[in-house]
Amino acid sequence: MTHSTGRGGGPLGPGAAASADGRGLARRRRRRWARYGAGAVAVIVLGAGVAGWALYMKLDGNITPDDAAAAELARYAKDRPTSLVKDAQNVLLIGSDSRSGDGNEEYGRDLGTERSDTTILLHLAAGRRGATAVSLPRDLMVDVPGCRRRDGTRTEPMFTMFNYAFQAGGSACTIRTVEKLTGVRIDHHVVVDFSGFKDMVDAVDGVEVCLSEPISDKAARLRLPAGSVTLDGEQALGYVRARKSLGNGSDTGRMDRQQRFLGALVNKVQSNDVLLNPVKLYPVLDAATSSLTTDPGLASLRGLYELVRGLRNIPTEHVQFLTVPRESYVYNANRDQLVEPEAEKLFERLRTDTPVVVSRELPTTPAPSESGGHGPYPPATANGAARGAVSPSPPAPTFRGNTAAEDVCG
Repeated sequence: MTHSTGRGGGPLGPGAAASADGRGLARRRRRRWARYGAGAVAVIVLGAGVAGWALYMKLDGNITPDDAAAAELARYAKDRPTSLVKDAQNVLLIGSDSRSGDGNEEYGRDLGTERSDTTILLHLAAGRRGATAVSLPRDLMVDVPGCRRRDGTRTEPMFTMFNYAFQAGGSACTIRTVEKLTGVRIDHHVVVDFSGFKDMVDAVDGVEVCLSEPISDKAARLRLPAGSVTLDGEQALGYVRARKSLGNGSDTGRMDRQQRFLGALVNKVQSNDVLLNPVKLYPVLDAATSSLTTDPGLASLRGLYELVRGLRNIPTEHVQFLTVPRESYVYNANRDQLVEPEAEKLFERLRTDTPVVVSRELPTTPAPSESGGHGPYPPATANGAARGAVSPSPPAPTFRGNTAAEDVCG
């Protein structure tokens, strides 16, 4: 009697002779499952990689490069100040009041022009040991250079309000104006519009502020109780833009509110671990990048990452906000002018990457001296001391401001 051995040499087919009890069949099944499992894992990893790449490309493509500004700045490269400290960075943040673009038309009619509603000079210290944000009033009287308009024509240099620079020649004109005013080299710039600001606030689930009294402002679309309040994007936009109905109606009061709000936003992002949680981080990045126009060096996720990677390690008490020393313009109380020499002291510290000291309350103002000190800032002589006296180096000047670490209801 003969038996068919099959190709494996046994009566039950391949491998049966080696395992009459079925262990060979079990091994074959395990091998098949291992191959299937490895294939499934490969598909999942590949899918995750494709999805991750797709998300990266979406975020990367959200950012609009400001090529026109780069070309204009290159034209005046020889006139621009030089950077004095390696690794320190100066970024000009411009809040545009343009009504063009998705979601912005509800704030008014688009007249074909836009102004800088808010402008902040952000200094990032070398080694990222601190960050200082200096607000520049839109009504500050400054020398605006001749700039290229959108239609290719050029404006004439003039002494006028600061926000005219953005209206006349966009971000390049604003950068050149700031550099002429401060002597600080602007390394990067970022322009954000109304819609982008709102989306950013909503992406972090709102920002808490503290109100000393209730707010009812139809123009700003605000109706809020006193005390601690968490603002959504729409409310936050009204809060930082309102001018006539809050405080004394001055632009200085509005800038103070903007600084406190930005400090609260920084605090919220850091305390909520947004930067370390991909699920929380993605909507923030999507909202941020969708509203940004930046210099070409920042117009990518990699560029932004290289700029901000060290910021998450800056303690909130080293993230500072202040307004450039200013006072009412001598010929028009509705305009501003710099307070000197205090403004130049601030600019020099930014240029040389020297720490800036801020406080909510400044020392009592001494009587004016020959040095011309005035306003809320103490006067100073050329060598920081009274004439004829010999003294050590003068203490660092203190500027009115706040930090991100301060309690919103403190």
